[in-house]
Amino acid sequence: MKLSAEAKATIVEQFRRAVGDTGSPEVQVALLTTRIGLLTDHLKTHKKDFHSRRGLISMVNRRRNLLAYLKRENPVAYARIIQELGLRG
Repeated sequence: MKLSAEAKATIVEQFRRAVGDTGSPEVQVALLTTRIGLLTDHLKTHKKDFHSRRGLISMVNRRRNLLAYLKRENPVAYARIIQELGLRG
């Protein structure tokens, strides 16, 4: 259920703005999307794990807020990340 260091490094490499960038909204959204996917798979198996479900809801809300910020501040980057991650149907 935990994201490995190698997987995290590849995601950061793909979505970063510059060398050493790990905190930009694009990177944060990509990491949250990956963690949300892992947790969703876990909850399909463990239907009564309500503590993890609460964490999932928290991550989804954090991603939603980051996407709203990105849409407001940099619409081009927002469109790119939505396309690359396959979000919003």
